Amino acid sequence: MTAHPMLIAGEWRSAPADASTFQPSNPSTGELLPDTYPVASSAEIDALLDAGLSASQTLAETDPTAIAAFLEAYADGIAAATDELAALASTETGLPVKPRLEVVEIPRTTGQLRQAAAAARAGDWKQPVIDTANNLRSQLEPLGKPVLVIGPNNFPFAFNGIAGGDFAAAIATGHAVIAKAHPAHPGTSKRLAEIALAATATAGVPTATIQLYYRSSHAEGHRMASDPRLGAIGFTGSEGAGRKIKAAADAVGKPAYFELSSVNPVAFLPGALAEKAADLATEFSGSCLLGTGQFCTNPGLLLTIAGADTETFLTTAAANFNAAPSGVMLVPSLPGELDASVKALVADGAELMGRGTQPTEPGFRAQPALLRVSGATFLGDPKAFQREMFGPGALVVVAADADELAAVAEHLESSLTASFYSASDGSDDALYDRLVPIIAAKAGRLLNDKMPTGVAVSPAMVHGGPFPAGGHPGFTAVGIPASLRRFGALRCYDNVRAGRLPATLQDKNPNGVIWRLIDGTWTQADVAS
Repeated sequence: MTAHPMLIAGEWRSAPADASTFQPSNPSTGELLPDTYPVASSAEIDALLDAGLSASQTLAETDPTAIAAFLEAYADGIAAATDELAALASTETGLPVKPRLEVVEIPRTTGQLRQAAAAARAGDWKQPVIDTANNLRSQLEPLGKPVLVIGPNNFPFAFNGIAGGDFAAAIATGHAVIAKAHPAHPGTSKRLAEIALAATATAGVPTATIQLYYRSSHAEGHRMASDPRLGAIGFTGSEGAGRKIKAAADAVGKPAYFELSSVNPVAFLPGALAEKAADLATEFSGSCLLGTGQFCTNPGLLLTIAGADTETFLTTAAANFNAAPSGVMLVPSLPGELDASVKALVADGAELMGRGTQPTEPGFRAQPALLRVSGATFLGDPKAFQREMFGPGALVVVAADADELAAVAEHLESSLTASFYSASDGSDDALYDRLVPIIAAKAGRLLNDKMPTGVAVSPAMVHGGPFPAGGHPGFTAVGIPASLRRFGALRCYDNVRAGRLPATLQDKNPNGVIWRLIDGTWTQADVAS
């Protein structure tokens, strides 16, 4: 069976006949899909890097309007192929065509591509600074090298290496992207790459602005991560793989941005539970079970204080989990990994309170699981009780009192989010004020009276946090233009002649739109003569 080609240097290049290959599966049925994809060789990795370097050097000097035109043409192409793409992705991931793919994720993907286009055209991500007294001018600029983007299994569009947020940010800042397709949805990634390649011709940017491969050996992947031809890395995936990539990048000082493990703690304070314990249990259950729990912001760790209202909450939540069906997961290993995590937590002292129905249909299906543990037991081994259960699983920590809950909070690891439910009458305010300084510092996004599962594509959104939840506490994977700044190199021009300055640092505002910090004031005006 002939393997699908890789997109290298603007051409669909077939792998050698003796190349290693793999086949994806249909998670809903458990059956192998007929298509075969190659594992990239060392020579092919080198070709990707060479072409990406050349294209990035060209893009760094390309008019931002052409880059914006590419992103917009690509978004138009995806929108036009929505039905085809959603059907293909559903086959590869088991995610429903409607509403998840057609109504939610594909429009989100095209929306963030268009937002990135607008940011590229405006140029505000560069944050130009001009000091006329000292004749110093600085701004963020492209790295001049390609960005490797590795997407996750759970978002075949919005976080895909060839179409998602990291891709959009890297392109908008003038970088070619070498995209690694996730093995769970390679066909979807290939079709996206075909649409993107057509958009390069429409916009007149280099064809190697986008390249795609499907898999490599671990050795080749680590070599690529440390190669001097690569400018930066954006990775969303498992903590184990991310740590290895980080080690390779850190060894050579390469910027790398990650989204890895996160249990996303949610504190249900006593007054909130007194007001509506059963309703909050239903709200939590819906969030945890959404998409079979395969969201990076899935609420996996709940913090409570013992009491009758907490027991009401737990009884309702356990009933919801017991009644929940075993949903489809994205790859074959995930249901077993969830089971292993549940067994490990029970062995460590947690109590299993709710377990979804046994799967009776084919495919990769996982039983939802709700567990509880006392605050004292949690404090005996905090790391063990913060193992990530990727999927529809959560652990409730029931502290004896506020002091024990604060002690639990002190031992929390980093997460993408931290959520608090508190009483409307203010009775929880003192405890909230005590806990927030402890917990919020360990997360990128603080929520009140709201589940963390949704991630809006907004300039104010932060989707990141301290490592290993994110790659760096100062950066976000969602939220334009902030997400673009991850891929910028800060450069200073000291006494450089006016004609040699980049357009955005010259006295005249190049487009009348970009905001520049001129002698301490943010303005869209020209430098005063």
